[in-house]
Amino acid sequence: MSRSSTKSAYIQTDTGNLVSRSCVICGSSNIVLGGKSILQPGCILRGDLRRAGAGATAAGGREAATVAIAMGKYCNVGEGTVLRPCYKTYKGVFTYYPMKIGDYVTIGANSVVEAASIGNGVEIGKGCIIGPLAILKDFCRIADGAVVGAGTIVPSLTEWAGSPLRPVGQLPESTPEVVEAKARAARAQFQPD
Repeated sequence: MSRSSTKSAYIQTDTGNLVSRSCVICGSSNIVLGGKSILQPGCILRGDLRRAGAGATAAGGREAATVAIAMGKYCNVGEGTVLRPCYKTYKGVFTYYPMKIGDYVTIGANSVVEAASIGNGVEIGKGCIIGPLAILKDFCRIADGAVVGAGTIVPSLTEWAGSPLRPVGQLPESTPEVVEAKARAARAQFQPD
């Protein structure tokens, strides 16, 4: 064996995900990673924030795990990013809702994401805030430092920027192929140490 005696800074899962040892992952049984994704150093995933009592009762009377964060394949979560399920108070009851993240999603460093849904091929810039219950449709782009307000719906193939968020352009029809190729190349070229 020609492995070095020092531990790698990343853990590789059975499905090819690379997870930094400095990530904080709470409630890991409630987080699903699709495969070949990268979780950069210092990112925080809050799987412990989930709907109370939402799980089915498993054998032995204990509650089965529910998914709080579901992430697709070939995603890249930047350094210092926080992913936590969105929440809502309805008729006086506070509850969390699952966060679904599609395939080929890139989230820039130091962003805070509480979206309900992030479609395939979404690119979120550095230092963004994605508010609770926001929906980012497939292949949209959010510029660095943008603030997506609670409940905002961002359409497919559009580019948005600013605080408050505003549209700044349309993306070409070739965007899905370009984003997918870029995500696959980034994963293939990623060197954890």
